[in-house]
Amino acid sequence: MGENRIQAGDTAHDQWAMDVTPERAGWACSGIRSIELSAGESAAFATGDDEVILVPLEGAYRVAVDGEGEWDLSGRTDVFAGPTDVLYVPRDSAITVTAQTAGRLAIPTVRAENRHPVQHVAADDVPVFVRGAGPWSRRVRDFGNASVIDADRLIAVEVINPGGNWSGIPRHKHDTASAHESQLEEIYYFEAAPTPGGPGYGLMRVSSSEAGDIDVTEEVRSGDVVLVPYGWHGPVTAPPESDLYYLNVMAGSTGRSWNITNIAEDAWVSERWADMEPDPRATREGLPSAR
Repeated sequence: MGENRIQAGDTAHDQWAMDVTPERAGWACSGIRSIELSAGESAAFATGDDEVILVPLEGAYRVAVDGEGEWDLSGRTDVFAGPTDVLYVPRDSAITVTAQTAGRLAIPTVRAENRHPVQHVAADDVPVFVRGAGPWSRRVRDFGNASVIDADRLIAVEVINPGGNWSGIPRHKHDTASAHESQLEEIYYFEAAPTPGGPGYGLMRVSSSEAGDIDVTEEVRSGDVVLVPYGWHGPVTAPPESDLYYLNVMAGSTGRSWNITNIAEDAWVSERWADMEPDPRATREGLPSAR
């Protein structure tokens, strides 16, 4: 396993602003790409062995899938503005993306064996809910789970941490295939709203489990990626007055189930939630812009 934090721009090449392949990550199947386009500009690529989900970070797009048709992704002004339309595209597909407005598009990728239909999920159909309570409150946009998209192995989700809040708590893992736990590689892609003094940031922690040794305590900024091949992960923290966004990509040997094991010493956290209200900032969309 190589580095666990990949800084913004480190994997840029050709048309890709970010290109984290499974080979770069040093694992079996999960990856993430991004592309930046001016209004009216197009980009074409093939999915190859990967199934993908097109996730507008900023801007609106028309997507043509060879032999399948065209779809509009109405997008959003930035990742804090609310959910977005997404488009699932199977392996062995040819894609052309045309930007209707200038913007950035993230593309979670997972090595797949089977082809599934192209699927468009409208922003209004994305499940959105609050996980946790009090300072552990975070908002989840769960567009890439098995109840929303029919896929081979790919799982994807967005999370918003309001400024000062913690997510990834209780600390948890999903690195051992069992009746009670999934084995999933996980990618975190971050964007941070600015602080009153400058660019935003967050902090992320990953520690060793029986599945392997890992020690990550990293400052993360917009465009950064953290790779979690195994280990206890959490917390992810946002500083006061600076909201934090991350896009998770997960896949592994246990299909599309997300079964986790929580670390025992954090059991008290979820017990406290029963007597606390969610942070109001986590119950609504429309947080500050990251750009």
